[in-house]
Amino acid sequence: MTAGAAKGSGGVSDLKQLGLDDLHRELGARMVPFAGYDMPVQYPMGVMAEHLHCRASAGLFDVSHMGQVILQPKGSMEALALALESLMPVDVLSLAPGRQRYGLFTNDAGGILDDLMFANRGDQILVVVNAACKAEDIAHMQAHLSDVCDVIPVNNRALLALQGPLAETALARLLPGVETMRFMDVAVLPYQDTALWISRSGYTGEDGYEISVPAPLADRFARALLAMPGIAPIGLGARDSLRLEAGLCLYGHDIDTSTSPVEAGLTWAIQKSRRTDGAREGGFPGAARILTELFTGPARRRVGLRPDGRAPMREGTPLFHGDTATGTITSGGFGPSVGSPIAMGYVDTAHATEGTALMAELRGKRLPLTVSPLPFHPTSYKR
Repeated sequence: MTAGAAKGSGGVSDLKQLGLDDLHRELGARMVPFAGYDMPVQYPMGVMAEHLHCRASAGLFDVSHMGQVILQPKGSMEALALALESLMPVDVLSLAPGRQRYGLFTNDAGGILDDLMFANRGDQILVVVNAACKAEDIAHMQAHLSDVCDVIPVNNRALLALQGPLAETALARLLPGVETMRFMDVAVLPYQDTALWISRSGYTGEDGYEISVPAPLADRFARALLAMPGIAPIGLGARDSLRLEAGLCLYGHDIDTSTSPVEAGLTWAIQKSRRTDGAREGGFPGAARILTELFTGPARRRVGLRPDGRAPMREGTPLFHGDTATGTITSGGFGPSVGSPIAMGYVDTAHATEGTALMAELRGKRLPLTVSPLPFHPTSYKR
């Protein structure tokens, strides 16, 4: 991934280009700026058709803008795990080799610096962080973990996501053995005399994989997948509607430095060992707020929202309970799989119960919507 002039931009740009930029343009992608990169937002199929194709067959996403970072221990893996636990309220120590877990870097106020995935590769930890946060995340890890590990950014690999019910069958044609993996397993598998890093995970609610591919091989590997029946390229537009239907947070929208994991409904990511009276209680930034909210409950909560009409309600739309302001929508749009507008947002805990009737202020009018369970569309992970 290199910075340079964005192709077709009509001038010099500081946007970075994906290694597969030429392939995206060949496939007819419409490119947009996203997190400092020139990214495909959709292909000729269109966002709605791409979304439904991923749910019915399988879609290939280029997520190479994400940050891949290796933590190589200078001593023991146990020392590295405990050091990483000092940055987030997650149990790293018990994560078995060959497994991956969702994590959260927190700040001293109990807010979320970034959400991430981390994998125990036996002799090292692989961390995948959000594109917009990766420079800060790498600096954060270097500042706090350098005594116990080398923090090594991975700059020579693409990251692809293959998502949908046909993902297993398709990927197994190229990488025999992936069919035995279960949700959140990780593996290193050979392909054409090189090593691919595989995780059975993704960001759509569908079964699927994320595949880290050496940059020189990425084009050939992506084309091999796209040549298979039922596999289509999918852009950022459908990626967003898929994750919204799955009730998954987008950093900078549904979670940020002011949002606690408890408010965000991410308490499932805080294992018992890190909670009050756990084996390694606290010891992470913002522990006082987060552990208190786990015990007493937060003042507001992230909820699913179903507008009563057909008009999508977007981020920033204010929410009311009667005449009382109660919160704000943080993500919203049309859910192609559910056939209606959907949204997520934060509301005062008193108004967060499923079935609560609220009003959204849209272009000067108050329109009804209802607090709804998440996810909007069932997930299909292979457990």
